[in-house]
Amino acid sequence: MTDVKICGLSDPDNLQIAISAGARYIGLVFYPPSPRNVSFDTAWNLARAVPTGVRSTGLFVNPSDEQLERTLTGIQLDMVQLHGDESPGRINEIKERFSMPVIKAIRVHDENDLNDLEGFEAAADYLLFDAKPPNATLPGGTGESFDWNILKDRKFKKPWMLSGGLDSNNVKDALNILKPNAVDISSGVESAPGVKDPEKIKAFIKAVKSNG
Repeated sequence: MTDVKICGLSDPDNLQIAISAGARYIGLVFYPPSPRNVSFDTAWNLARAVPTGVRSTGLFVNPSDEQLERTLTGIQLDMVQLHGDESPGRINEIKERFSMPVIKAIRVHDENDLNDLEGFEAAADYLLFDAKPPNATLPGGTGESFDWNILKDRKFKKPWMLSGGLDSNNVKDALNILKPNAVDISSGVESAPGVKDPEKIKAFIKAVKSNG
C-alpha cells in the first residue's frame, strides 16, 4: 500500500480530515515566500494534534542552523524535509546536529537531474522526487508534474516519495508506472494557493487507497 503525505497544511480542521482519511505523513511549510508558510504558533498547535502513527514533517528551503534550532526545539516534528539546494554534506550536518530523519527533495526535469542521486541516497533517510518546471518561482508546490518514466524501473536504496502535479485524477496513472513508498501532494488538494479543500483531500487519499 502506498502511503500519502499531505503537505502545506495550515488549519486544524483540514489536518484532522487528512488524518481521518488515512494520511500517514503531514507536512508543515517553514518557508516565508510560500503561500503555505505557517507561523511558529500555528505550527506548534498543528503538530500537537498529530497522533502517534502519523509523522509530522517540517519543510525547509536552505535553512540556517538558527532557523532549524528555533523550529525543531519548539515544535514537535518527526522529520525534516529539505527542499532547496542542500548538499549531501549539509544533510549529514543537519542529521548529526538535530538527530532527526531527513527527506531530501530532488527536483526533476530530465535524466540529468539524477546525476547526483548517489550522494543524496547515501545521506538522506528518504528521497522525494518533485517537478522542476522552467521559470518556477517556488521550489515546490507548483502544481506541475514531470515525466514519470524518468524514474521507471529504477531501484532506490532509500524509501522514496513521488510529488509534483498529482491529483485524484492522475495519481492512479502515476502508480501504474511507479511504485513509490508514498505520494506527496500540496497544490493538488487546494481550492486556491495555500487553501486546502477537504473534499479534494478525501478524494485524493481514496484514489490512492483504491489502487491497492
